[in-house]
Amino acid sequence: MKRVGFMFAGQGAQSVGMGRDLWEHSPAARVVFERADRVLGRPVSALCFEGPAAALTASVNCQPAIFTTSMACLAALRERCAVEPLACGGLSLGELAAVTCAGALDFEAALRLVAERGRLMDEACRATDGTMAAVIGADVGLVEGTCRQHGVDMANYNCPGQVVISGARQALDAAVKSLAAARVSRVVMLEVAGAYHSRLMNAAAASFGRILAEAPLRAPRCLVAQNVPGGMVSDPDALRANLRAQVNGSVRWESCVRAMMAVGAEVLVEVGPGKVLSGFLRRIDRAFPVCAVGSWAEVEAAAGLLG
Repeated sequence: MKRVGFMFAGQGAQSVGMGRDLWEHSPAARVVFERADRVLGRPVSALCFEGPAAALTASVNCQPAIFTTSMACLAALRERCAVEPLACGGLSLGELAAVTCAGALDFEAALRLVAERGRLMDEACRATDGTMAAVIGADVGLVEGTCRQHGVDMANYNCPGQVVISGARQALDAAVKSLAAARVSRVVMLEVAGAYHSRLMNAAAASFGRILAEAPLRAPRCLVAQNVPGGMVSDPDALRANLRAQVNGSVRWESCVRAMMAVGAEVLVEVGPGKVLSGFLRRIDRAFPVCAVGSWAEVEAAAGLLG
């Protein structure tokens, strides 16, 4: 069995129909969806399979839906092959899936945390006027300086050549104009409900921190690469603090990926909907082996690769 690192997707990876074929082909995945419906008292599975897209996009819905689909993908993979990760990491929301995969949280406790996180972030979005933009191919120091000048925040360090900035709409628009004046040619405004991983999420982070304080976190079975430090964490108190801090702090995803590679992972597996993280990995190290597990066909392919 290859030494494996698992990567779990964040918000934005959702799509109507995600997980449906896993429900049809994998008894283990079906159990995950059924448990999610029961725990939350609402049809998360129907939302994943049928949408509508507008409802699936809202943080209050998409966060538990993505988490559930990711856990169903993991269950289906483990049903096909006895794989245990050397390390886990997740981008933003995906960090809770990584912590669960690593055994630091039970599924039901983690799902309740995810649902609260989505609700609190949804409230913060409605209470503020914020947005985000991806900055492509710019000097990171220049972008960081521009953010400080205009009072916006560095939300994501995704991969070489791509960072994301986040903040109040007027301030972010001013930052984008400054970047254009500095001859940064590619800035893409993101279609998001608010300014995630910025100071506009401070209220959500504080409230989520109080909920996390009561969460039954324990030492993980494997290392977890966390977004805020961008490195490996195993202490439960540190896991808890970092889960709170990333709601309004920077996601150092490139550093997380490099940390998983550095501890000896031979292949990284993107578990859950979408292939965004696989794309980031190819920008980080084009030669490093990666596969995605978001459908039944991909589960079977990954089982053959990892076995």
